[in-house]
Amino acid sequence: MEEEVKKLTTQEKALRINLSRAIFGSFAEIGAGQEVAANFFKVGGASGTIAKTMSAYDMKFSDAIYGQGDRYVCEDRLIRMLNHEYVLLAERLPHRIKDTRFFAFADTVEVLNFDRTNQGHGWIGLRFQKKPGGPSNDCVIHVKMHDTDPLQQQLSLGIVGVNLIYACVFMHDLEKMIVSLLDGLTTKRIEIDMFRLNGPDFEHVDNRLMALKLVKNQLTKAAMFGPDGNVMQPSEALYKKNVLVLRGRFRPVTHVNADMLLTSRRKFRNEPDVEREKMVVITELTLNDLGLDGKIDERDFLHRVDIICSLGQNVMISNYFEYYRIVDYLSKITKGKKIGIIMGIYALQKVFEEKTYTNIRGGILECFASLFGSNVKIYVYPALRSDNTLFTLKDFESTLPENLKNLFRYVLDNNKLEDIQDANTHNLNIISDNVLAMIRKGEPGWEKFVPHKVEDAIKEFGLFDYPYYKGILKEPIAG
Repeated sequence: MEEEVKKLTTQEKALRINLSRAIFGSFAEIGAGQEVAANFFKVGGASGTIAKTMSAYDMKFSDAIYGQGDRYVCEDRLIRMLNHEYVLLAERLPHRIKDTRFFAFADTVEVLNFDRTNQGHGWIGLRFQKKPGGPSNDCVIHVKMHDTDPLQQQLSLGIVGVNLIYACVFMHDLEKMIVSLLDGLTTKRIEIDMFRLNGPDFEHVDNRLMALKLVKNQLTKAAMFGPDGNVMQPSEALYKKNVLVLRGRFRPVTHVNADMLLTSRRKFRNEPDVEREKMVVITELTLNDLGLDGKIDERDFLHRVDIICSLGQNVMISNYFEYYRIVDYLSKITKGKKIGIIMGIYALQKVFEEKTYTNIRGGILECFASLFGSNVKIYVYPALRSDNTLFTLKDFESTLPENLKNLFRYVLDNNKLEDIQDANTHNLNIISDNVLAMIRKGEPGWEKFVPHKVEDAIKEFGLFDYPYYKGILKEPIAG
């Protein structure tokens, strides 16, 4: 069935599912009551949809059904729930296998506690068939709940659960599926910061692209995936970790980007308050770096992340355009652990431009409190000036207006800024836009500006419109 032109309410979605006799399954909900299943009971006709509902709220009961685990609100627990509940459908309802699309819905959720000292969040998943007797597929999301009342959080969860089931059962357009998850809600109430869709019917889906769509469609401010392309939940991947971040366009990754990472990582891991075994390096792309005027070339995005992943890097996509915002976001996750930011010196100049903070009540001082917090250090990579002299922190103060020089001295004297003195200055004349133009035109010589793995990936997969495939010209080059 095709997507609805008109946006349906939660009740209308639940009723349509109930009235579709070919869809039948189970609900297992832990931590926030039977909020999703309740929506199907309230609209009537639930006997056409629900085989079973349950909530193993006590840990001992939950362990007896799904096995013991260290944590109960985590993806591993959710997958165990789906595994257990889904197989029971065919076992107990063999007479329905030929004409029924089975599903198992599960969630494990932590809502606000009595003292309101925690962050409400949860894992929600659906295992489902696209046709009777067909293979199963999984759709898994992670939500962060921002309502200030536990009951409102439960109601929000119920809406998201119905939206998820409806999207998987009736919708085909992936972007519309993602956007529909917040039908009837706003990100002030609930945020979806991880989405994964996989299975035999969705082998064509690249979940890195789904991570981009979450941020682009404002379901979350940041999403993340690893070098293997598997999406990650940021709070879980970065919790109490020492995080080092390089922001860039990476179009393509050049020797400059690689050297920024290598030299800064060496400095960061030797900081006295950094635990090396708890260190995570992230390459970050903002929406600003992915397109102009809100238009994002998804093919170009995948080319860039293919390159970054080939170098073994984690990737974060964010809507935090200013550096202090990404630092503030990471600080809430890392819980006081050291954060390192890698920045070119010209980017640091923009950080010190007061016009950047005109819409902030506390101006530059308020934003610097986050950017240069007690757990943050910025590693500054040098640049070449137009006269081929080196531009470093030693020369930076002279470029600032008088009213900001004391502020600069303060952050410098308090070890918040550090020059990358062992940078490979021979690479500073590499300009990524020029390298990209050479690649697209098939001009010889671009290879010397990028790491070998980047060169190999571009040539093997024809990334960035490289006109050759395995040494053979794919099409005539214009001009």
